[in-house]
Amino acid sequence: MHDIRAIRENPAAFDAALGLRNLPPASPQILSLDAERRSRISAAEAAQAEQNKASKEAGAAKGRGDEAEFERLRALVSAKKDEIARMQAEAAALDGQLREMLMGIPNLPVESVPPGQDENDNVEINRWGQPRTFDFTPREHYQIEGVKPGMDFETAAKLSGARFVVLKGGVARIQRALAQFMLDLHTAEHGLEETWTPVLVLSDMMVGTGQLPKFGEDSYQTREGWWLIPTSEVTLTNTVHGDLVDHASLPRRMVAHSQCFRSEAGSAGRDTAGMLRQHQFEKVEMVSITDAENGMAEHARMTRCAETVLERLGLPYRTIVLCGGDMGFGARITHDLEVWLPGQDRYREISSVSYCGDFQARRMNARYRPDGGGKPEFVHTLNGSGLAVGRTLIAVLENGQQADGSVELPEALHPYLGGKTRLAADGTLA
Repeated sequence: MHDIRAIRENPAAFDAALGLRNLPPASPQILSLDAERRSRISAAEAAQAEQNKASKEAGAAKGRGDEAEFERLRALVSAKKDEIARMQAEAAALDGQLREMLMGIPNLPVESVPPGQDENDNVEINRWGQPRTFDFTPREHYQIEGVKPGMDFETAAKLSGARFVVLKGGVARIQRALAQFMLDLHTAEHGLEETWTPVLVLSDMMVGTGQLPKFGEDSYQTREGWWLIPTSEVTLTNTVHGDLVDHASLPRRMVAHSQCFRSEAGSAGRDTAGMLRQHQFEKVEMVSITDAENGMAEHARMTRCAETVLERLGLPYRTIVLCGGDMGFGARITHDLEVWLPGQDRYREISSVSYCGDFQARRMNARYRPDGGGKPEFVHTLNGSGLAVGRTLIAVLENGQQADGSVELPEALHPYLGGKTRLAADGTLA
């Protein structure tokens, strides 16, 4: 959601920022609608003043017995009442149109976001780890002999259709271990508060974080009206929905492990093999609620939290800054972490860490009162995967695979697996 006052004050800057997203100028249409809305409000206020004046004069005319003048003024009061109602209704309709327009415009990138059209114009800023050299042709995760007994797509298809998986035995335990490892790391070393939230939310919560109204087709809605969360960003961020929080309580740093649900409406035909792109998946999500001054520093901190997970697991990765044309709807700047998948011989996204500024807070009406008093200000929000659990499982399996079909597992997971260190070729932990 955008601040109409900021657009009025500097429409050129607003349009220039949209240009970083390769979008045409929007301020002329916005300001035209805003001017029309404000003219109706002014007209209603003027009519209200005239009605008040006429009503007062009518009382005076009645008091002095001037019946003709009284009737004329009473008719004027009635006419002004109708005019006020009409102007207010028109202003309300225009206000709704303006809000809908502003809700549909993506967030404005920060100046440091690189220009570009798509993922080919993203800029790498960090690289860690050396991809392993194999003495055999590495397989994709679902092709590894030791993984096959524990990754059942046929049963999942029977239960739910395409893009679901049933995990069993050693593979299921590795996935559980990964989520526990991530939560322990984030809470013990990164200072995030572990949080458990519902996976069903009201429409207002989806509006608050930007999934609605524009991207409803990407999520699932129940018959009763609840939405299944696409990520716990929705619930964690909305914990301050409608609140006026103490400045001293910021930043609020939270982490949650949850099931997530996405219809993948725009990804037909992409990554259909294996479990890289699923309708139901798990994530460990990080969210920070902070003030205006510390948003960018918090973004760097959150990026580092996600990078640390990959480093502890020994997984090679790179960090990139998304260009304006590839950035998500609600972000001002996004760092993507891409993990090396030897089975695909390429880096693939495993975390997206975004700073949203006050964009979501305006939609949620979430504010804080500055230290020492003063006018409340909107909080600033950030979110990032820490990490996508299923994709981390894929990376662990592919990077640790051996020629005999077994998988050597990262040392960081050994305590979570009862001291087991590998997934054997028969699918058991050894």
